[in-house]
Amino acid sequence: MAKGFFIDLTKCTACRGCQVACKQWKKLPGEKTQNWGSHQNPKDLSYITLKVVHFQEVVVDNKLDYIFFPEQCRHCVSAPCAMQAAKPGAIIQDEATGAVIYTEKTAELKFQDVADSCPYKIPRMDAKTKRISKCDMCLDRVQNNKLPACVLTCPTGAMNFGELEAMSAMAKKRLEEVKKTTPKAVLGDPDDVRVIYLFPVDPKLYHQNAVASLEAPLMTRKQLLAKAATPLRRLFS
Repeated sequence: MAKGFFIDLTKCTACRGCQVACKQWKKLPGEKTQNWGSHQNPKDLSYITLKVVHFQEVVVDNKLDYIFFPEQCRHCVSAPCAMQAAKPGAIIQDEATGAVIYTEKTAELKFQDVADSCPYKIPRMDAKTKRISKCDMCLDRVQNNKLPACVLTCPTGAMNFGELEAMSAMAKKRLEEVKKTTPKAVLGDPDDVRVIYLFPVDPKLYHQNAVASLEAPLMTRKQLLAKAATPLRRLFS
């Protein structure tokens, strides 16, 4: 059955255990960072950093607060990046879990087309190999009945993983509880993604791409043609 995450931001303390666990499990090198005036490091996702915890100082209801956002791929139910991929096999969606997977064939795609298709601006490219990367739901772990590394390491219960239907139910139940004290709380695009965030305050305070923008550009004519031609390419490949 389809899998999913529920990330409860009311419980996130920005310990960055998830960020480190992702690096550790994937055996990804560290980033060269420097002090830039925030506890957050690195500043953004990259080809070798698939998860970043964002730190924001905000004023909500005339009170200063520190909020945290562990950013990762949302594994969209209908992934735009997969739909527009011009090379068969470059971006696939695992049938059992729904995980959106980028393969070595992404090096044959035009990175900007992939990046522009993502409503959350997640994909990153390696400058040397031209391959594109992002979170893969720790598919190797999930296929062996283990939790994704980020979920396993979370000490507060902010990160949860399981059957998508169960995660959706958990998110809705928790939202009802949180709304009793934080009425502006919302779920981020719960019907469209497999990574459901609970935002106690306006999602845009967390990150500009925390939720899909209603103003996001539609697929370009080139992307639409690529999508339409995909079945034919598969037929003759």
